[in-house]
Amino acid sequence: MSYETLELTVDEGGLARLVLNQPAIGNPFNAQMCADMNHACSTLLARGDVRAVLLTANGKFFTVGGDINMFAKQLDTLPTEILQWTSTLHMGLARLKRMNAPLIASVHGICMGGGVALVGACDVVYASKSARFGAAYPQIGYSCDAGASFALASRMGIARARRFLLFNEMLTADQALTAGLADYVVDDAVLASTAEQVAKQLAMGPTRAFGEIRRLVDKALRTPMETQLEDEAQALSGCAGSFDAREGITAFVEKRAPNFKGR
Repeated sequence: MSYETLELTVDEGGLARLVLNQPAIGNPFNAQMCADMNHACSTLLARGDVRAVLLTANGKFFTVGGDINMFAKQLDTLPTEILQWTSTLHMGLARLKRMNAPLIASVHGICMGGGVALVGACDVVYASKSARFGAAYPQIGYSCDAGASFALASRMGIARARRFLLFNEMLTADQALTAGLADYVVDDAVLASTAEQVAKQLAMGPTRAFGEIRRLVDKALRTPMETQLEDEAQALSGCAGSFDAREGITAFVEKRAPNFKGR
Protein backbone atom coordinates (compact mmCIF):
# COMPACT_ATOMS: atom_id res chain seq x y z
CA MET A 1 0.00 0.00 0.00
CA SER A 2 1.51 3.29 -1.10
CA TYR A 3 1.41 6.49 0.96
CA GLU A 4 3.45 9.68 0.86
CA THR A 5 4.11 9.81 4.61
CA LEU A 6 3.60 6.26 5.84
CA GLU A 7 4.44 2.68 5.01
CA LEU A 8 1.82 -0.03 5.58
CA THR A 9 2.28 -3.74 5.07
CA VAL A 10 0.45 -6.83 6.37
CA ASP A 11 2.25 -10.16 6.40
CA GLU A 12 0.77 -13.64 6.03
CA GLY A 13 0.57 -14.02 9.80
CA GLY A 14 -1.69 -11.00 10.11
CA LEU A 15 0.94 -8.65 11.55
CA ALA A 16 0.49 -5.14 10.18
CA ARG A 17 3.45 -2.78 10.20
CA LEU A 18 2.52 0.89 10.22
CA VAL A 19 5.62 3.03 9.77
CA LEU A 20 5.94 6.82 10.00
CA ASN A 21 7.98 7.60 6.90
CA GLN A 22 9.12 11.18 6.48
CA PRO A 23 12.60 10.67 7.94
CA ALA A 24 14.25 13.65 6.24
CA ILE A 25 11.97 16.09 8.10
CA GLY A 26 11.45 14.16 11.34
CA ASN A 27 8.13 12.41 10.59
CA PRO A 28 5.96 15.45 11.38
CA PHE A 29 2.20 15.47 11.74
CA ASN A 30 1.33 17.49 8.63
CA ALA A 31 -1.74 17.66 6.40
CA GLN A 32 -0.68 14.78 4.18
CA MET A 33 0.24 12.60 7.15
CA CYS A 34 -3.19 13.21 8.70
CA ALA A 35 -4.90 12.16 5.45
CA ASP A 36 -2.63 9.13 5.03
CA MET A 37 -3.19 8.04 8.63
CA ASN A 38 -6.95 8.19 8.14
CA HIS A 39 -6.79 6.04 5.01
CA ALA A 40 -4.30 3.57 6.48
CA CYS A 41 -6.29 3.08 9.69
CA SER A 42 -9.54 2.73 7.74
CA THR A 43 -7.87 0.09 5.59
CA LEU A 44 -6.66 -1.83 8.63
CA LEU A 45 -10.10 -1.75 10.25
CA ALA A 46 -11.77 -3.00 7.06
CA ARG A 47 -9.41 -5.93 6.60
CA GLY A 48 -10.34 -9.19 8.26
CA ASP A 49 -6.83 -10.62 8.47
CA VAL A 50 -5.08 -8.09 10.73
CA ARG A 51 -4.22 -9.63 14.10
CA ALA A 52 -1.72 -7.12 15.52
CA VAL A 53 -0.36 -3.71 14.52
CA LEU A 54 3.26 -2.70 15.07
CA LEU A 55 3.84 1.06 15.01
CA THR A 56 7.38 2.20 14.19
CA ALA A 57 9.15 5.08 12.44
CA ASN A 58 11.97 5.50 9.95
CA GLY A 59 14.86 7.89 10.52
CA LYS A 60 16.55 9.54 13.48
CA PHE A 61 13.33 10.64 15.18
CA PHE A 62 10.12 8.79 15.92
CA THR A 63 8.30 12.08 15.31
CA VAL A 64 8.91 15.75 15.98
CA GLY A 65 5.15 16.25 16.41
CA GLY A 66 3.19 18.94 14.62
CA ASP A 67 4.66 20.48 11.48
CA ILE A 68 5.54 23.98 12.77
CA ASN A 69 6.72 25.13 9.35
CA MET A 70 3.32 24.24 7.90
CA PHE A 71 1.62 26.13 10.73
CA ALA A 72 3.78 29.21 10.17
CA LYS A 73 2.79 29.45 6.50
CA GLN A 74 -0.93 29.44 7.30
CA LEU A 75 -1.27 31.56 10.44
CA ASP A 76 -4.31 33.46 9.20
CA THR A 77 -6.27 30.33 8.30
CA LEU A 78 -5.00 27.96 11.00
CA PRO A 79 -8.27 27.61 12.96
CA THR A 80 -10.06 26.31 9.87
CA GLU A 81 -7.09 24.26 8.67
CA ILE A 82 -6.74 22.56 12.04
CA LEU A 83 -10.38 21.49 11.98
CA GLN A 84 -9.74 19.96 8.56
CA TRP A 85 -6.50 18.21 9.52
CA THR A 86 -7.90 16.79 12.75
CA SER A 87 -11.07 15.61 10.99
CA THR A 88 -8.95 13.13 9.05
CA LEU A 89 -6.37 12.30 11.71
CA HIS A 90 -8.87 11.84 14.52
CA MET A 91 -11.19 9.65 12.45
CA GLY A 92 -8.26 7.40 11.56
CA LEU A 93 -7.08 7.09 15.15
CA ALA A 94 -10.62 6.34 16.35
CA ARG A 95 -10.86 3.54 13.82
CA LEU A 96 -7.48 2.20 14.87
CA LYS A 97 -8.75 1.99 18.44
CA ARG A 98 -11.86 0.08 17.33
CA MET A 99 -9.84 -2.79 15.92
CA ASN A 100 -9.64 -6.17 17.60
CA ALA A 101 -5.93 -6.30 16.87
CA PRO A 102 -3.68 -5.07 19.70
CA LEU A 103 -1.38 -2.12 19.01
CA ILE A 104 2.34 -2.28 19.81
CA ALA A 105 4.61 0.78 19.61
CA SER A 106 8.37 0.69 19.13
CA VAL A 107 9.72 4.15 19.99
CA HIS A 108 13.22 5.47 19.36
CA GLY A 109 14.69 8.94 19.38
CA ILE A 110 12.45 11.95 19.94
CA CYS A 111 8.68 11.46 20.23
CA MET A 112 6.77 14.72 20.53
CA GLY A 113 3.22 16.09 20.64
CA GLY A 114 0.80 14.04 18.57
CA GLY A 115 3.34 11.23 18.50
CA VAL A 116 3.07 10.89 22.27
CA ALA A 117 -0.71 10.73 21.91
CA LEU A 118 -0.41 8.07 19.21
CA VAL A 119 1.99 6.00 21.32
CA GLY A 120 -0.10 6.48 24.46
CA ALA A 121 -3.08 4.90 22.74
CA CYS A 122 -1.14 1.71 22.05
CA ASP A 123 -1.61 -1.39 24.18
CA VAL A 124 2.10 -2.13 24.62
CA VAL A 125 4.85 0.49 24.33
CA TYR A 126 8.53 -0.39 23.95
CA ALA A 127 11.03 2.46 24.18
CA SER A 128 14.74 2.49 23.50
CA LYS A 129 16.95 3.74 26.31
CA SER A 130 17.77 6.86 24.30
CA ALA A 131 14.12 7.71 23.55
CA ARG A 132 12.64 10.99 24.75
CA PHE A 133 8.97 11.90 25.12
CA GLY A 134 7.80 15.51 25.02
CA ALA A 135 4.44 17.23 25.48
CA ALA A 136 5.35 20.04 23.06
CA TYR A 137 1.92 21.68 22.73
CA PRO A 138 2.17 24.58 25.24
CA GLN A 139 5.52 25.64 23.80
CA ILE A 140 3.67 27.03 20.77
CA GLY A 141 0.55 28.08 22.68
CA TYR A 142 -1.47 25.03 21.70
CA SER A 143 -3.66 22.63 23.62
CA CYS A 144 -3.50 18.94 22.69
CA ASP A 145 -4.91 16.76 19.93
CA ALA A 146 -4.74 13.22 18.52
CA GLY A 147 -6.42 11.84 21.64
CA ALA A 148 -3.62 12.99 23.94
CA SER A 149 -5.96 13.96 26.78
CA PHE A 150 -7.57 10.51 26.83
CA ALA A 151 -4.50 8.42 26.02
CA LEU A 152 -2.18 10.13 28.50
CA ALA A 153 -4.76 10.23 31.29
CA SER A 154 -5.46 6.53 30.73
CA ARG A 155 -1.78 5.62 30.89
CA MET A 156 -0.37 8.10 33.39
CA GLY A 157 -3.40 9.04 35.51
CA ILE A 158 -5.20 12.36 35.25
CA ALA A 159 -2.97 14.38 37.58
CA ARG A 160 0.30 13.14 36.06
CA ALA A 161 -0.96 13.62 32.50
CA ARG A 162 -2.09 17.15 33.30
CA ARG A 163 1.32 18.01 34.77
CA PHE A 164 3.10 16.48 31.78
CA LEU A 165 1.09 18.65 29.42
CA LEU A 166 0.94 21.90 31.41
CA PHE A 167 4.66 22.01 32.16
CA ASN A 168 5.66 20.96 28.64
CA GLU A 169 7.76 18.17 30.14
CA MET A 170 10.40 16.15 28.35
CA LEU A 171 10.72 12.63 29.77
CA THR A 172 13.58 10.21 29.39
CA ALA A 173 12.70 6.63 28.59
CA ASP A 174 13.11 5.63 32.24
CA GLN A 175 10.92 8.54 33.38
CA ALA A 176 8.29 7.56 30.83
CA LEU A 177 8.42 4.02 32.21
CA THR A 178 7.90 5.29 35.76
CA ALA A 179 5.03 7.54 34.64
CA GLY A 180 3.30 4.72 32.79
CA LEU A 181 3.75 6.15 29.31
CA ALA A 182 6.13 3.33 28.33
CA ASP A 183 5.74 -0.31 29.33
CA TYR A 184 9.29 -1.53 28.67
CA VAL A 185 12.67 0.13 28.13
CA VAL A 186 15.27 -1.84 26.21
CA ASP A 187 18.70 -1.24 24.70
CA ASP A 188 18.61 0.68 21.44
CA ALA A 189 20.24 -2.21 19.59
CA VAL A 190 17.46 -4.67 20.42
CA LEU A 191 14.42 -2.36 20.31
CA ALA A 192 13.25 -3.32 16.84
CA SER A 193 13.72 -7.07 17.28
CA THR A 194 12.13 -7.13 20.73
CA ALA A 195 9.03 -5.20 19.69
CA GLU A 196 8.75 -7.31 16.54
CA GLN A 197 8.88 -10.53 18.55
CA VAL A 198 6.13 -9.36 20.92
CA ALA A 199 3.98 -8.17 18.02
CA LYS A 200 4.31 -11.55 16.32
CA GLN A 201 3.39 -13.27 19.59
CA LEU A 202 0.22 -11.19 19.93
CA ALA A 203 -0.60 -11.77 16.27
CA MET A 204 -0.85 -15.48 17.07
CA GLY A 205 -3.36 -14.92 19.87
CA PRO A 206 -7.17 -14.93 20.11
CA THR A 207 -7.76 -11.67 18.23
CA ARG A 208 -11.46 -11.31 18.98
CA ALA A 209 -10.87 -11.80 22.69
CA PHE A 210 -8.10 -9.19 22.55
CA GLY A 211 -10.49 -6.75 20.93
CA GLU A 212 -13.16 -7.23 23.57
CA ILE A 213 -10.58 -6.80 26.34
CA ARG A 214 -9.27 -3.58 24.73
CA ARG A 215 -12.75 -2.09 24.45
CA LEU A 216 -13.84 -3.09 27.94
CA VAL A 217 -10.72 -1.68 29.60
CA ASP A 218 -10.89 1.56 27.59
CA LYS A 219 -14.31 2.43 29.01
CA ALA A 220 -13.97 0.82 32.42
CA LEU A 221 -13.62 4.06 34.40
CA ARG A 222 -16.40 5.94 32.62
CA THR A 223 -19.10 3.25 32.68
CA PRO A 224 -21.41 2.40 35.61
CA MET A 225 -20.51 -0.90 37.26
CA GLU A 226 -23.82 -2.55 36.33
CA THR A 227 -23.36 -1.58 32.68
CA GLN A 228 -19.76 -2.79 32.66
CA LEU A 229 -20.79 -6.15 34.13
CA GLU A 230 -23.39 -6.65 31.40
CA ASP A 231 -20.94 -5.55 28.72
CA GLU A 232 -18.42 -8.07 30.06
CA ALA A 233 -21.06 -10.81 30.03
CA GLN A 234 -22.08 -10.09 26.45
CA ALA A 235 -18.50 -9.81 25.25
CA LEU A 236 -17.58 -13.08 26.93
CA SER A 237 -20.65 -14.80 25.50
CA GLY A 238 -19.72 -13.63 22.03
CA CYS A 239 -16.17 -14.88 22.43
CA ALA A 240 -17.41 -18.23 23.72
CA GLY A 241 -18.95 -18.97 20.33
CA SER A 242 -15.76 -18.23 18.40
CA PHE A 243 -13.38 -20.69 16.78
CA ASP A 244 -10.54 -19.50 19.01
CA ALA A 245 -12.48 -20.12 22.22
CA ARG A 246 -13.34 -23.63 21.11
CA GLU A 247 -9.71 -24.20 20.15
CA GLY A 248 -8.44 -22.74 23.43
CA ILE A 249 -10.62 -25.00 25.56
CA THR A 250 -9.87 -28.07 23.46
CA ALA A 251 -6.14 -27.39 23.58
CA PHE A 252 -6.26 -26.94 27.35
CA VAL A 253 -8.04 -30.28 27.81
CA GLU A 254 -5.67 -31.99 25.40
CA LYS A 255 -2.66 -30.40 27.15
CA ARG A 256 -1.23 -28.76 24.01
CA ALA A 257 -0.60 -25.24 22.81
CA PRO A 258 -3.63 -23.66 21.12
CA ASN A 259 -3.54 -22.78 17.43
CA PHE A 260 -5.59 -19.58 17.31
CA LYS A 261 -6.84 -18.31 13.96
CA GLY A 262 -8.09 -14.88 14.97
CA ARG A 263 -11.75 -15.73 14.49
